[in-house]
Amino acid sequence: MVQNATRPRGRPRGFDELEALEKAIQVFWSKGYDGVTIDDLVDGMGVGRPSLYAVFGDKRTLFLRALKAYAEKKGARAAKALLSPQALRASLASFLRHAVESATEEGSAVGCLLVCVAPLVDDAEVRQFVQNAAAGGVAMVERRFRDGISAGEIPSDFPVAVRASQVTDLARGLTMRAQMGTPRKTLLREAEEAADLVLLPRGTRHGPNGSARKARRVRG
Repeated sequence: MVQNATRPRGRPRGFDELEALEKAIQVFWSKGYDGVTIDDLVDGMGVGRPSLYAVFGDKRTLFLRALKAYAEKKGARAAKALLSPQALRASLASFLRHAVESATEEGSAVGCLLVCVAPLVDDAEVRQFVQNAAAGGVAMVERRFRDGISAGEIPSDFPVAVRASQVTDLARGLTMRAQMGTPRKTLLREAEEAADLVLLPRGTRHGPNGSARKARRVRG
């Protein structure tokens, strides 16, 4: 006896929504928000114009959704890079290397959607999202520094907030330099050196030959 299968109502969707969203990320990433047209998205995502509007909404709505999906994925990978290594120095180097590797990943546009594209979008919601994402990154690095204090890797008076901001600034700088064409090999080497810099004790600076030395106090 053959049972009649229940047919779903409506026309079946002819594309994978998550895959199409990932393709939208690449389109925005490579062309920037202002440079992207609906035709670019239709071609790049492989969906029809009616389906794009029905599933994703207009260009702004799609960009916000793409940005959030990208940030979630990138944040999870950055957290893994930062929190997986045991030693603090290795954690920082891993975090900075990840920024370089992500910005120079084969098959993707160079740079970063959050760092190189989203800040240029003149939209209050986008700006707020970028600010929140940046603050989340700093907070994550701060937690790692505090774990380092608890483990005795750095002193209790280590300037956690300042150095955490410096680490995320370095990550953004490496990402932007990748977009400008700096070779990946160069950036990876500099990521390693930057991990040493942010761990320098208070009052130290680098001399001309790269060696750390105690800074002189300036008397008033």
